[in-house]
Amino acid sequence: MQPFSKNTLLIFALVIGVIIIYSFSMGTKGGKEIAFSQFLNLVESGQVVDVLIKGETVSFLTNNQQYLSTNIPKFYNELVPMLYSRNVHFRIETNESSSLFFAIISSWLPIILIVGVWVFFMKQMQGGNKMMGFGKSKAKKADEDVQKYSFADVAGIEESKAELDEIVEFLKDPTKFEKLGGKIPTGVLLIGEPGTGKTLLAKAIAGEAGVSFFSISGSDFVEMFVGVGASRVRDLFAQAREKAPCIVFIDEVDAVGRHRGAGLGGGNDEREQTLNQLLVEMDGFNGNEGVIVIAATNRPDVLDTALTRPGRFDRQVMVPKPDMLGRLQILGVHTKNIQLGKDVDLKVIAQATPGFTGADLANLANESALTASKKDKACIEMEDFEEARDKVMMGKERRSMLIPEDEKRTTAYHEAGHAIVAALSSDVDPVHKVTIIPRGRALGMTMLLPVDDKFSQKKSQLLGMLTMMMGGRAAEEIIFDHFTTGASNDLERATSIAHHMVCNWGMNEVVGPLHLSASQGEVFLGKDLMRRKKISQELASRVDGEVKKIVNDAYNMAMGILKEHLNELHEITKMLIERETIDGKEILSILKLQPQE
Repeated sequence: MQPFSKNTLLIFALVIGVIIIYSFSMGTKGGKEIAFSQFLNLVESGQVVDVLIKGETVSFLTNNQQYLSTNIPKFYNELVPMLYSRNVHFRIETNESSSLFFAIISSWLPIILIVGVWVFFMKQMQGGNKMMGFGKSKAKKADEDVQKYSFADVAGIEESKAELDEIVEFLKDPTKFEKLGGKIPTGVLLIGEPGTGKTLLAKAIAGEAGVSFFSISGSDFVEMFVGVGASRVRDLFAQAREKAPCIVFIDEVDAVGRHRGAGLGGGNDEREQTLNQLLVEMDGFNGNEGVIVIAATNRPDVLDTALTRPGRFDRQVMVPKPDMLGRLQILGVHTKNIQLGKDVDLKVIAQATPGFTGADLANLANESALTASKKDKACIEMEDFEEARDKVMMGKERRSMLIPEDEKRTTAYHEAGHAIVAALSSDVDPVHKVTIIPRGRALGMTMLLPVDDKFSQKKSQLLGMLTMMMGGRAAEEIIFDHFTTGASNDLERATSIAHHMVCNWGMNEVVGPLHLSASQGEVFLGKDLMRRKKISQELASRVDGEVKKIVNDAYNMAMGILKEHLNELHEITKMLIERETIDGKEILSILKLQPQE
C-alpha cells in the first residue's frame, strides 16, 4: 500500500477507537433492564435505595445490591415527586456532559474533512496515486513476458519491412550510420488501408529492436479536460527520453494530427494544443535524440502538413494491399498452425481473393477453421475455404429463404447470362463458379477467378467487363421480354466504369484526353469549399451522351452473344435450377471452350 493510504487508514482507526472507548467510559453502570412498571413496584415496596436519572434512562440500586435499569415513558412527570415522597436517594444528570465529546467532534469534523480532502488531492496531483493523474501519459511500455513478434511474422509487404529494417539496424548499431554523418529518421509514418498490417509492423519492430517500446493511440491524448492532451504528450516524451534509445508508436495518429483551423466550424482548440505540443516535442529546441516516433494512419490526406514535413516524419512508408504472391505468403503464415487437407491449394485461394488485406486473409483462415469444426472434420478442406471466402465476400448462405419458382428461374437465367458472356468475351477473367443460392442481399452470384493481379487495365478489358455486366439484363430481355430489379447493381457499376472511362481515363474520341472530374476533397477539412466545376454545359452533355453510348454498345454486344448461344443459355440455366451451383469448368465444357492457361 502507498504510505499516504496507510496513514489515512491509521488515523481513521484511531478516531473510531477513541469514540468507542469514550462511549464505554461515559456509559453508566447499568445492569439488567426491567419494565418501568416493575421499577414503580420496587419503589413502592421500599426496595430501591439509590437512583440515577439520566435523560429518559433510570439506573438504580436495590437494597440487595443489584443494579437494574429501565426507561421512563414520555410525558411521565411524577417520578421525582414519588422518589422524594418515599425518601429515596436520587441524582439527576443532563446529557450535556456525555455529548461534549461529540459536540467537539461535530464542530471540528467539517474542518478536518476539508483539510484531509485538500491533502488527498494534492498528493494525487503530485502522482502519489494515478487517480488524479490526468496529465500522465497513457502509453503502455511493452513487457518482456508478452508475446513478441518479429519480421518473420509479417508477410506480403517485403518493401515496407526493408525500410523499417533500417530503423532496427540503427537501434542495434548506430555507429554504422553515424560514421558517415548519417542521421536516422526522427519519425516514420506508416500509411495504408485498414488491415494491411501497420500495427503488426510496429509490433515486429518492437520485437526485433530489443529496446524500450511505448505504444499509445491517438485518441488517448485528448480528454474532456482542457490541456490534458498537451500534458500527456510532454509526459510521454519525458518518459521516452529517460529510456532512450527507444521507440514511440502512435496508432491512428489522424485522431490528433488533423489539419489545424480548417473546416466550416473552425478547429478544436484542445486537439490543436495537443498537436502543437506533439510538433514541438518531435522537432523543437529540446531535441529528441534517441527517440524514434512511428505512427500509423489510413487517412494521410487529413494530416497537418507541419506534422508530415521532414524533420518530424522524415519517412513515409506505404503499406499496400498484398499482391497474389503476398497473399500466398500471408496465407502460409496464418495456416501454419492449422491442419490442412490434401486438396487445399493456397495458390488458388490467393488467386480468388483479389483486394484482400492481411486482416481479411487472417479472418478467412479462421472462418474456414470454424466451418470445418462445425462439420466435425479432422482437417480443413478446400470446400471449407470456398465456403468461408463466399461468406466473407457475400455473406452467409440464406438457404431458408423461400423464393418463388418464377423468381428462381429468372435469377438462374440472369446468372447464366453473366457466365456465358464472361466466358466468351475477350480480356475477361475466367469464370470460377456460378450459384443461385442467396447470399447477403444478392439472389445469385457469378464469380470470376483472376489469373494475375491487375495494377492497370486496358480499354478492351474494361469493355469486356461492361459486356459481362450487361449479360444478366440481356438474358432477362431475351427470355422474358421484361426487366427486373436484379440488374440494379450491374447497371450502377457499369455506369460508374463508363463515366470514369470518359472523364478520368480519356478512353473516348468525343471528349478526348481530358480529366473532367472535380476534386473530391472534404469540405469539413477546408477543401473544395465554394469550388465550382470548370466544365461547360455543352461538354457535360457530350459526356453524358458518350457514357450512354459506351453502356448501350456493351449491352448490344451482350445481346448478340446470348442470341448466338441461346441453346447453351437454356442448358446452363437448367443445370443451375437443378444443382444451384455449377463450376466454371462445366460452363466451358458446355460452351466447348478450353480453359485459359
